[in-house]
Amino acid sequence: MRQIVLDTETTGLEVAQGHRVIEIGCVELLNRRPTGTDFHRYIHPEDKDIDAGAEQVHGISMRFLADKPKFHELGRELWDYLCGAELVIHNAAFDIGFLDAEFARLGIGRKLGEVCSVVDTVALARKLHPGQKVNLDALCRRYAVDASHRDFHGALLDARLLAEVYLAMTGGQSALGLDDGSSSGAARRSRFVELLAAPEVPLRVIQASEDEIAAHRDRLETIAKKSGGKLIWIEDAAAATH
Repeated sequence: MRQIVLDTETTGLEVAQGHRVIEIGCVELLNRRPTGTDFHRYIHPEDKDIDAGAEQVHGISMRFLADKPKFHELGRELWDYLCGAELVIHNAAFDIGFLDAEFARLGIGRKLGEVCSVVDTVALARKLHPGQKVNLDALCRRYAVDASHRDFHGALLDARLLAEVYLAMTGGQSALGLDDGSSSGAARRSRFVELLAAPEVPLRVIQASEDEIAAHRDRLETIAKKSGGKLIWIEDAAAATH
């Protein structure tokens, strides 16, 4: 499965007010492993200034963007990169709304939701941790992902952090080796380099023996009898009570 963990930075919060994308960061995962084929661009917003509040969050200024390409110069490349992937985004409606507006300006008549599936990690985190904070900083703390170098929001940095959080949320951090096992937070670091170098190793499949299958069946029949045939994970549970 090809997944793209995506984040954007923008000139402001409201796409309806004409605000623009000024940075996009994408991390590509193939079968849950980073491929190194990431997409990262800073983008000049043309005639839209950056709100002061937004600049305080991401630290990107118009002076910094002065020599950066405009969206119409890279939009087709980005569209082709994203098409067909599953997009993993924190608060997906925000980023998708901005990107759809940018692609519409480019003359692309389709929306990202028509060519990609989308996973919103905010919704996923709320389901897993009801009543808890689900912003990226809180999730990094919960899953022991080092975000100590995150002085400002940055699209590629946040996409990399979100990729680690997402993998931990959906697969188990220890199984994926995202934590180096150190008890010191200062010593904890990203494992993307190690993951990139890790070889593709087939999973070892261990089949149950006939004796184990028989013992399992006996156990299920016992449970089925005691429950009056209400055991839902055995097709003949009702028959096992007779």
